[in-house]
Amino acid sequence: MTADLINEPAGTPQQPGDAAPRITPADAAAPHDAARATPHDTAARATPQDTGTEQPLAVEQITGIRERIDEIDQAIIDLWQERSRLSQQVGRTRMASGGTRLVLSREREIVERFREALGPDGTQVALLLLRAGRGPL
Repeated sequence: MTADLINEPAGTPQQPGDAAPRITPADAAAPHDAARATPHDTAARATPQDTGTEQPLAVEQITGIRERIDEIDQAIIDLWQERSRLSQQVGRTRMASGGTRLVLSREREIVERFREALGPDGTQVALLLLRAGRGPL
């Protein structure tokens, strides 16, 4: 994903001269026919255009790997949503008891954990997770 896609607000219309349409979070979350297909149906329908190869064994292998990627993506989405709900619950509980809206030392700890595990991209992942749980600053 390129930086311009990441930084575009949701629903940004395609500009004249753009090479490809911009994908918004709503587009990414929309159900697709392939997501409802069985693994056998998906493999049977895979084409060289879908996989980038015409070699049947490679098409089958790519299709199987992509099925696993789709499963992992769904697990990430589910965990992201659960984490966001839990983080919001912590914030509500903290503020209801007279505490602060945020605990910056905790946020720094989370950012550092992700940076150590994932490198520079981990910082961005952590910041997005934190924002999902507490909203923008």
